[in-house]
Amino acid sequence: MKKEQKIASQQARREVLKGLSALTIASTFPSIALSQTKTVNIGVILPLSGANAQFGINSRQGIELVVDEINNSGGLKNLGGAKINLVIADSTSTPTTAATVAQRMIAENDCCAILGAFASSLTLAISEVTERRGIPLLTMSYSDQLTGRGFKTVFQVTSKGSAIGKAQLDYAVQLAGGTKINKVAILYEDTAYGTSTATGLRAAAKAANIEIVMDEAYPLGIIDVTPLINKLRASNAQIVFPVSYLNDSLLIVRALRQQKVNIPIVGGSAGYVIPDFSQALGDYANGVLSICSANYDLDTALTNKYRKRYNSFMVHEALEHAVALDVLAQAINISKSTAPEGIIQALHSTTFTEGWAKAMTNGKVKFDDTGLNIYAEPLMLQWQKKELVTVWPKSYAKGKFIARNAS
Repeated sequence: MKKEQKIASQQARREVLKGLSALTIASTFPSIALSQTKTVNIGVILPLSGANAQFGINSRQGIELVVDEINNSGGLKNLGGAKINLVIADSTSTPTTAATVAQRMIAENDCCAILGAFASSLTLAISEVTERRGIPLLTMSYSDQLTGRGFKTVFQVTSKGSAIGKAQLDYAVQLAGGTKINKVAILYEDTAYGTSTATGLRAAAKAANIEIVMDEAYPLGIIDVTPLINKLRASNAQIVFPVSYLNDSLLIVRALRQQKVNIPIVGGSAGYVIPDFSQALGDYANGVLSICSANYDLDTALTNKYRKRYNSFMVHEALEHAVALDVLAQAINISKSTAPEGIIQALHSTTFTEGWAKAMTNGKVKFDDTGLNIYAEPLMLQWQKKELVTVWPKSYAKGKFIARNAS
């Protein structure tokens, strides 16, 4: 019996030593370990439940589309064909939950980078975690704070919120043609996204010497917009700029149409630029304008892949997350490593002109020292026959602006 125990003990010791040896090799030669595992973990944190769930689902679909393309075409070539493995987690729609999810994801899943999280308030919370851990975070969220705090690991593929807000007003005034715009109204939900965009709207109005006759914040998830609409009607504004997520945008536009407040509506992206908006409002949606950070009609050769797979046009959050994932994959290939510091260096030093970067304005992505994409430009879109058409600036327009009273 003692002899059997001794043999068993020796076998166990050999197995332990074998495991330690393999661990030592994997630590010393990470490329060998990678070729064995053939996977690279990339974290995806999105609101898959709560008020912003649909935006999270759209974003996940864009990411999964590109991951399947990469994996099915041979994986990450400079890492021996390693496949991308998405580690997807629900941030819910609460910033504190998003931060906790990020901490757990980094601790438990060995992710070389993270994508997310659509809503700026969620992304800000996640970025505090990723910056401390030195993990690159790629996002399409708008808040100016994301790339305005001196962080070295945040990469924003879109324009920042203040620039989007400024363009929202400037483009609307340009589309007004010969009509002199003297008075405008701003309605915005009181999260990081809404306040950043409102800041840009105010700056643009001041620069254009236009009076803001209503400047009103409201709580996200507002139930009764009647007081806002009454105040807007009394303001004599010529254009209204509502900055809202989906449920709020539906309430506001429906109330404006039903009460026959027929001034131009120029939304602030988010809830105004997804199929649910048009499906819920029907003819009320026709003619509504919205600023946005990207649109599917700039490169339909790419975005029609999404339409074919999901039976819908590619909404901007799906497109921008697709771009973020593809740019990240290119950076991993350039660095030839999953080490975060190498990926960060590649993201900062490269002008991305291939793949999904071509679907963005100017057809490329380049991050400056703050992590902001210097080639991103806002677009003005209009709902026309259940499709979103880019109508401004002229250099990107795919259709003509149609005044609602002319339709």
